[in-house]
Amino acid sequence: MIAPFGLFLLLAFAAAYVAFWLEYRRKEAVGLIRPFIGPALTVHPLVWALLGFVTGAKLVYWWLHRHMYIGTPQDFIFSSRGNGWAGVVTGLIVWFIARRQPANPATEPMHPYQLMDYLLLYCGLFGFAGAVVFAKVEALSSDASFFSFNGLNYYGGLIAGTLTYLYINKRYGIRPAIAVDIGSPGMMLAYAIGRMGCHVAGDGDWGIKNVQPGPAWLPEWLWASRYPHNSIHQGIYIPGCTGSNCTILQTPVYPTPLYEAIICFCLFLLLWRLRRTIKKPGILFAYFAILNGAERFCIEFIRINPRYQLGIWKLSQAQFLALGWILTGLIVLVVSTRKTASIQ
Repeated sequence: MIAPFGLFLLLAFAAAYVAFWLEYRRKEAVGLIRPFIGPALTVHPLVWALLGFVTGAKLVYWWLHRHMYIGTPQDFIFSSRGNGWAGVVTGLIVWFIARRQPANPATEPMHPYQLMDYLLLYCGLFGFAGAVVFAKVEALSSDASFFSFNGLNYYGGLIAGTLTYLYINKRYGIRPAIAVDIGSPGMMLAYAIGRMGCHVAGDGDWGIKNVQPGPAWLPEWLWASRYPHNSIHQGIYIPGCTGSNCTILQTPVYPTPLYEAIICFCLFLLLWRLRRTIKKPGILFAYFAILNGAERFCIEFIRINPRYQLGIWKLSQAQFLALGWILTGLIVLVVSTRKTASIQ
């Protein structure tokens, strides 16, 4: 059975894949990007070896200790635990097989949208690694172990995945300004779906306590939630529950993941509409950066993330990154405006 968060994570990848694919097709149709020839799209044998090592180490260790992780697979998957010898053997076998595969040099033009499978693999790997690392760094301010599961950090995944995405596009002749425009609507949509997964799973990304009565016109589930059956086992036991997730928060909290899912889906619709009217490369990305950063900066005020003192500011890690994201978007807008003015 797929856990709720895992299901929504897959849906987020699928939705982003479709949005990226459609934008690659559209950009090629209007002449902003063109087909290319070679080098062939091959995954490096060392990447396959690393995947083989992790898979072998995790599967064998899980089989030998499966009774310890019933209902809490995330505590094992995102930990440092694994069978080292099984990982080495599996990794070497996969590396040997991948290394012996004959090279297939490209002899026919390839369309940019054919990069999608290649991008999905590498951006997914490096983006996931960035999300885990940033989450663990943020958790160092608490008593949590570095090797425990601390969730996934959106900005860590976004930064690592974006750098990987830009590198691959640049390698195949696609300008960074065009590449980021292609990805902006899809990333906003993926974020909205991912946040919905956080809400459904109850993975701890909720807000601060909210015991105030909500407006009469607003449904209770949209105003406050106690996240029954949450996946991180926070709160008190639910009487009569026999499943693996049998806790509910004692005090209602703001359902901030749900707020972000709704807001970011609306922002996706806005970007999807604007993509045909904005002609100058980079501007759509600037809007994405400003809107996404502003949304995250504001929502953090009612979230439970730890705060850091910087001068007179006491903000969360996500808020500092969000400010950087907003600044990036503003710089792109200013530079683009000046270039347009100089041309005129």
